[in-house]
Amino acid sequence: MTSPASVEGDERLRLFLAVRLPDDVVSKLVAWQERELRPALRGAAGRLVPGANLHLTLAFLGSRPAGELPAIVQALEEACGRAQRPELEVRVYREGRSVGMLVLDDHELRATRLAEDVQAAVERLGAFRKEKRPWLPHVTVVRYRERPRLRPPLPDLGRIAPSDAAAFLSRLHPSGARYEVLESFALC
Repeated sequence: MTSPASVEGDERLRLFLAVRLPDDVVSKLVAWQERELRPALRGAAGRLVPGANLHLTLAFLGSRPAGELPAIVQALEEACGRAQRPELEVRVYREGRSVGMLVLDDHELRATRLAEDVQAAVERLGAFRKEKRPWLPHVTVVRYRERPRLRPPLPDLGRIAPSDAAAFLSRLHPSGARYEVLESFALC
């Protein structure tokens, strides 16, 4: 784990803010990916998202100066302090241009309110520009160059109640991005 104090002010960091999934949910998702997605991807140009990278993105900030990190982390901490713990359930598997995802039902819109709060806070800092389309609660489970047109049965995860959200550092590698938690904050 890296702390915000270990980065230099003029360094640029690829950052995002996200809700972390409970370990038991990640384990079930990885088993589902192996059972339902990997066999269907054989011969296709696609790769499963590793368990360590499964999350619910609140805001992708992209490349930011390291000097902005303390204010970004504070904005996340404050938003988490105001938030109620989300309750989510898998609704549907959906494919986009380059990713396959599990779209989630957001009971009582708690995750949506958290995302909107976080996005507004980092937008005020000048570290984010809100998209025109509404935020969609989802977990990316597969990445690809050509849409594989999968129709997997949905994983049985029951209700998902994440306990925290985190600021992540994303490092790009030829084998895919690697994420490091910089700071995390409880969701009550």
